[in-house]
Amino acid sequence: MTISTEDATRATAQRFLELRLAGDIEGLVALFADDVDWMLAENPAVPWIRPCSTGAECAALFTELAAHTVPEDARASIDAFLVDGTEAVVTGHLSGRVRATGKSFAGPFALRLTVANGRITRHHLYENSLSIAEACTP
Repeated sequence: MTISTEDATRATAQRFLELRLAGDIEGLVALFADDVDWMLAENPAVPWIRPCSTGAECAALFTELAAHTVPEDARASIDAFLVDGTEAVVTGHLSGRVRATGKSFAGPFALRLTVANGRITRHHLYENSLSIAEACTP
């Protein structure tokens, strides 16, 4: 039985969400391609918001995020999960708390993933970076 491109993309995107939720950095590194088009709007107030170009750099950001936030206060909900060929888009809401300041952040997000050969080659995250920056500011 042949798996369609959409099914393969959906499976990889779903695996990403599972690994991200579990905090499985090693699994995330394996899921990202060697070269990745990773985009988040850079924000000097937020140490983990910056662009990346390799799977290892992406994993480092997840490690930093875990170090700078309170894991038990992290929340995410998914409103939509759309797949078209090699592209997946996930929208929803996320919230959390910054460890150093104790301040909370929240807002909507949209995540665009591109999958090739079962690995993520593009990760573009659009989120409420202003809320996150304010939570990082003492």
